Amino acid sequence: MKSPLPPSRSPGTHRRPRRGRLAGFAAAVVVALGSGALAVAVVGNAEAATIGAGSYTETLPAGAKLPSGCGNISTNPRQYLTPNAPAGPVPTNDWWSSLLFKKGDECNFSQPLFAGPAAYKPVAGGLGISYQTDAAISGSATGLGEYHYPYAQHVVAGVAGLNAGQALVDGWSDWTVTPSWSDGSRTLKATIGHGLPLSYYQVTGGDALLTITGPPTAWQNTGNRIGFSIGGHDYVAYGPAGSTWTLSGSTIRSNLAGKGYFSVAVLPTLASAATADKIALADQYGQYAHNHVTGTKMSYTYNQGAGTVNTTYAFTTTAREGSASGTVIALYPHQWRYLTGSTPLSRTYVSPRGAMKIVLGTNFTTSMKYTGVLPEIPAVGDSSGADLSTITTYLNNELNNPADFKGDDTYWTGKGLGRAARIAEIADQLNLTSVRDNALNVIRTRLTDWFTASAGKSSRVFYYDRNWGTLIGYPASYASDEDLNDHHFHYGYYVAAAATLAKFDPAWAAPGQYGGMVDLLIRDANNYDRNDTRFPYLRDFDIYAGHDWASGHGAFGAGNNQESSSEGQNFANALIQWGQATGNTTVRDAGIWLHTTQAAAINEYWFDVRNENFPANWGHNYSAIVWGSGGAYATWFSGEHAMIVGINMLPMTGGQLYLGDYPASVRSTYAELVRNNGGEPTVWRDMLWQYLALGDPDAALAKFRANSSYTSEEGESKAHTFHWIRNLAALGQVDTGVTANHPLAKVFSKNGAKTYVASNITNAALTVTYSDGKTLSVPAGKTVANGATNWSGGNATGGGTTTPPTTPPTTPPTTPPCNGALLSQGKTATSSSVEAGYPADLAVDGNATTRWSSAFADPQWLQVDLGSAQPLGRVELSWEAAFGKAYQIQTSTNGTTWANAVTVTAGTGGNTSHALSGTARYVRMNGTERGTPYGYSLFKFKVFGSTCGTTPPPPVTTPPTTTPPATTPPATTPPSATAWAINTAYTAGRVVTYNGVSYRCLQAHTSLTGWEPPNVPALWARN
Repeated sequence: MKSPLPPSRSPGTHRRPRRGRLAGFAAAVVVALGSGALAVAVVGNAEAATIGAGSYTETLPAGAKLPSGCGNISTNPRQYLTPNAPAGPVPTNDWWSSLLFKKGDECNFSQPLFAGPAAYKPVAGGLGISYQTDAAISGSATGLGEYHYPYAQHVVAGVAGLNAGQALVDGWSDWTVTPSWSDGSRTLKATIGHGLPLSYYQVTGGDALLTITGPPTAWQNTGNRIGFSIGGHDYVAYGPAGSTWTLSGSTIRSNLAGKGYFSVAVLPTLASAATADKIALADQYGQYAHNHVTGTKMSYTYNQGAGTVNTTYAFTTTAREGSASGTVIALYPHQWRYLTGSTPLSRTYVSPRGAMKIVLGTNFTTSMKYTGVLPEIPAVGDSSGADLSTITTYLNNELNNPADFKGDDTYWTGKGLGRAARIAEIADQLNLTSVRDNALNVIRTRLTDWFTASAGKSSRVFYYDRNWGTLIGYPASYASDEDLNDHHFHYGYYVAAAATLAKFDPAWAAPGQYGGMVDLLIRDANNYDRNDTRFPYLRDFDIYAGHDWASGHGAFGAGNNQESSSEGQNFANALIQWGQATGNTTVRDAGIWLHTTQAAAINEYWFDVRNENFPANWGHNYSAIVWGSGGAYATWFSGEHAMIVGINMLPMTGGQLYLGDYPASVRSTYAELVRNNGGEPTVWRDMLWQYLALGDPDAALAKFRANSSYTSEEGESKAHTFHWIRNLAALGQVDTGVTANHPLAKVFSKNGAKTYVASNITNAALTVTYSDGKTLSVPAGKTVANGATNWSGGNATGGGTTTPPTTPPTTPPTTPPCNGALLSQGKTATSSSVEAGYPADLAVDGNATTRWSSAFADPQWLQVDLGSAQPLGRVELSWEAAFGKAYQIQTSTNGTTWANAVTVTAGTGGNTSHALSGTARYVRMNGTERGTPYGYSLFKFKVFGSTCGTTPPPPVTTPPTTTPPATTPPATTPPSATAWAINTAYTAGRVVTYNGVSYRCLQAHTSLTGWEPPNVPALWARN
């Protein structure tokens, strides 16, 4: 085991209180905001910028504080960037933020940067590298305790003679950063990132120099590479072709054959491994050593019909030698558990997050289930009898003070808004309209106040800082201004409350009213639009780590940190609810991606539900704070065991049901709390009972009934706590084995019997289909539970509303569409190449969720053999995210000689249809230019025949003699068609047009975005 962190670098000594909570809110809180605070006074009135009916100010309110740190960073956040750095707002709240947002006692370089698997620290002579496999553990297994894989420098990679005064940021991508050094004579640039065992360097002005902490043991020094051991771990340095390395004492040096680049890899072996094993790995890594990673990018898709979230992590590489691509990639547990299409190597790295598995290539993809969220738990158990009387009393007690605001800053305002939203949701279910409406009025009044920047206003106002690209609410709290901490925590409450209000008052939530201000809060905390230059993309969310970081600067010896993961999930759920309530599927889907990804990460890194990721000798099965270097059974604000555990549960809403995905872990975590506490909790009992209800609802209900005189947590109410626990006792536990084609749906199971729940917040009926075949009809505005328990209630009909057309078009199409039989389904398909697991036949199997995928190169083709020559009508392509930008549709009678039928030069993916003519047996998509760095991938490749030929249509002016009077259409005439529209109820047999093609409804449903007729063959057939 390595020695513990020295006091000057201990995470504890670097902590600044980020949040102060007191049970019962009975005492004053003193928060030390840290050094470097800059109070800026402004003379004159606030300068308001309007957005709809709302407004924010671009003049700093009187007495307000800006982000603060070293130098003049308050007004110049680009102070530590080179001219090469990307334009636009600077990223914050990242694993490497202390390199850019310098603060505290390190104004020249940075605190340690825990990238995983390696950690780094810039110094005057270059970049320090550390890889640790032994955890430093402090505290006890029953009290406060921490574990860390601390930064302990093994190597400094640099340039001979380099003595830079500071390290700057030269560039960044989704999960990499490039620090830069210069001393006037020598320069160094290094690219490091999450999941990269290799680090990449470019140097000028001198030889490459590796300075080792103590004499290394070289186990190979051949040609342009040297492998060595130090501190029990193995490293390899790769120079350009023709270069050599010289080992002298504790330094390793190369002139790089005058080419100015090299790379250093940390191997997953230990120094005790056989030399042959090390050399074999060095050979394997060497194939990628000079493919320098120059960019990383994440893309995701939410397949609503399948209830899946797919994420692709792509690496752009530049070949310094040769023309190869790809790199060595280490995956965190929340990634490799859901990996699809790749097979990891047998070796693994040790990391603070658990074992990291290795894949090779330019990208990898994960596929996760999205099992849904709810606006609120349905009232299946407290809507009748004595429990109805109990909940009614609790709700009526909240009539005059549903928010119970504990403060006027952004955090405590948010907590109060969240409390009022829970009251409104439950009261609506039980038809207590006076309680509901009063709670909604409180939400509306307080949000409108915050969303209005009137002249001279300095409180309850949002300020946009163009230098930082951030929106700060004042009064700020817990350094949300000076450190840019916690914006996702604070603003998530605002957005969630706005979503509840939007269901009942859609006019207030419209973009022309206050919806635009809600959107600004979303974009500030986690901007979902890469093209929006006002805010950084996904500010608070670490794309590769899979979770948020709370600190804006991350300037701690243990890296960045996140305490209340559940408040991060509250933000993600708020996006789902707001997007669904306002019909904004882009926001909704961003929330679904955040929520699904982070749920997986939380269950791995905060709760370690499989007991695989925490050090075996730590003794805790739960971590309240995740640090870059480890975890802590502790909080920023209290030593109470109940608060240490409860901080990752609040606020308990229908978006926190992921906490129940592993019921045994729930029971284990609660049992550890009781053990460590020496008995049942005496504070925050409501939060902990609600959590326990996800693993043992009957026990939680018994505890509530026996101790209902407890003091509520500051953001909770007895009404909500009782409602949550009582109804989970009726529903049972979360069932993660079933998904739905509707975002606001969930399945529960009790004693093997399922209850299906769905919430419809629109003004039109909805049919929800579950992955096990169950269908559920949900009337407008209702939440319905059906199965083992049955209930229906609610009156929210304002969300996501689109008024269906009331008058059909008066002019029918002059040329009826040419329809033909589907010829390609089930026929023989072949392709130029196949990505493992995605063969060609999956493009013609009739399953809308399977796909063919090619190798990541041009050109590529996919063809289908129709079995015999057929008259052709059209071809339909349903592209996955990896689409073809340039391609031809080709036909052939013999499979050898091809004719171009269609040429596309600027394809954009999605679903496309191309008309065909003539007769052919073979039809091919011949891709010549990819639209993404990946290959070509088609969910479906459908070839249709032609039934039109040259036969003219029947006359339209002279009806047949058997035709009834002109006002009655012939019995053989299809129903009149209207244009397809979202949020419209369609009955079976209804005919619509979409992009000029006629479709007939096969199953009654209410349409949603993504359910366009070509996309859902289960609902629509070409007419």
